[in-house]
Amino acid sequence: MNKHPGRAFLAVVVAALGFAGTAIAAAAAAQQTVRIDSGAISGVPGARPGVTVYRGIPFAMPPVGELRWKAPQPVKPWQGVRAGDRFGAACQQPHQRERVPNNRSVDLPDSPPISEDCLYLNVWTSQTNANAKRPVMVWIYGGAYTEGAGSTPYNHGDTFAADDVVYVSFNYRLGALGFLAHPELTRESPQHASGNYALMDVLAALQWVQRNIAAFGGDPDNVTIFGESAGAAISSALVGTPLAKGLFRRSISESGTYMGLSLARMRAREAAEQQTVTAAEKAGITTLAGLRALSTEDVVKLLPAQGMIVDGYVIPEDLSQVFRQGRQNRVDIIVGSNRDEGSFSGGRGPAMTLERWQTSAAQRWGDATPLGLAAYPATTDAQAVEHNNLLFSDNLAWISRLYAQQQKATGANVFVYHFTHAPPYAADARNLGVCHTCELPYVFNNLGELRLFPDASSPELAAKSDVDARVAAMTHAYWLNFARSGDPNGDGLPRWPAFNDIERGPVLHIAADTKVGDSLGADKVRLYQALYDRLTAQ
Repeated sequence: MNKHPGRAFLAVVVAALGFAGTAIAAAAAAQQTVRIDSGAISGVPGARPGVTVYRGIPFAMPPVGELRWKAPQPVKPWQGVRAGDRFGAACQQPHQRERVPNNRSVDLPDSPPISEDCLYLNVWTSQTNANAKRPVMVWIYGGAYTEGAGSTPYNHGDTFAADDVVYVSFNYRLGALGFLAHPELTRESPQHASGNYALMDVLAALQWVQRNIAAFGGDPDNVTIFGESAGAAISSALVGTPLAKGLFRRSISESGTYMGLSLARMRAREAAEQQTVTAAEKAGITTLAGLRALSTEDVVKLLPAQGMIVDGYVIPEDLSQVFRQGRQNRVDIIVGSNRDEGSFSGGRGPAMTLERWQTSAAQRWGDATPLGLAAYPATTDAQAVEHNNLLFSDNLAWISRLYAQQQKATGANVFVYHFTHAPPYAADARNLGVCHTCELPYVFNNLGELRLFPDASSPELAAKSDVDARVAAMTHAYWLNFARSGDPNGDGLPRWPAFNDIERGPVLHIAADTKVGDSLGADKVRLYQALYDRLTAQ
């Protein structure tokens, strides 16, 4: 007879609980393991309750050795379960430790290493049921085509995943490793093209999404791409290339279009090829084999970083012609820019005065000078300075509206914004107003995260501000609603009307007092239209 029946009962209970706990843990582990076309991968808890993140998933072979400056190649399948607990290496890029802010992708204490072996993506989700069919958002980072990573803290996807979106970030090759044209590269290419290897990486990541995102609870038929600056330029360029047809349903471009950040023609491959040949010959290299034999460091040091070009394949022709003629992909878009886009470049060159403003007008606008002076009339030095500071922002705002008007002509849903909410700055910080990249903490609804260059505003002050919290919740909700349905509007949000045209707008001015505003004004519209007509006629 057992003299201690309570202990025996307790032992049974403990054993049962232990078994149950093991079973629950095993079930949780099984739920966090997802099988994709290249193998099984396990996830780890995200920063928000219920969110799982799968880090460092390879979506292409390492683009090294003979694969340097080639289209991304399929991943070799792996055996067993790959751990998705750490980000893959960031693509080769410069440290900016002395800059404020520094390079958030590689200069933080926990930043991943830098490597040419960098083609990895990350998935945040709160649902791994293949029948969940949740909207998918794929982030394309900015950084002037020379820096950035899918692992950068500001673009972690916890807030989106917590709101029932499957969120994807990824790396694409940067600088001279991602954008380099050369005659021998063109000759060896089956498509007789070279230059846009980074764009091929983006296409490979989107193709991966089509094949695999259902395993993470995503709907491959409801994919939204979105990006900022260089990422915005890539996002809108993909709207214009036939190679991206069917890979996404919607696109958001924050502060950039297929022209880049200003009214400009796209660069031709032949010009980029000659630039590379000249740089290589200066370094004593005359063959492609010699270029591929260079160390990573020497590639970055010796070869030009050319950015997106007309390569004849990914970008078959200058996209201005494609969009003018309505041959782009019919996808819904949001596009917009910030109030003080050009503030980060302030202070360069001689101080602006009324005399300089008037004497430099012909150099600035050419035969459109009368229109320019009508759009930006100045009678004082102060007005000249104000107008000079507006040029970059207005230029970007106009090409955003042009892109919107061209996309509207295809029958797509189109919405245009102007972000005018000024973030809080510490007293000793460089206050750039509503600067380039300033909308990002609000889009991601992550006010406490470190800011991306050139934004020097305060995460600490923003995170404590009720006003900033409301603007962030609103902006984030617009982006979410658009990804779900193609319409950013929803309950409790100021109404965002669809865009009509450059002349009439309308444009949503996002701020604490969000309201619908007009376009740039008739005089500025006439000026930039004249500049665009002259550019595209050449």
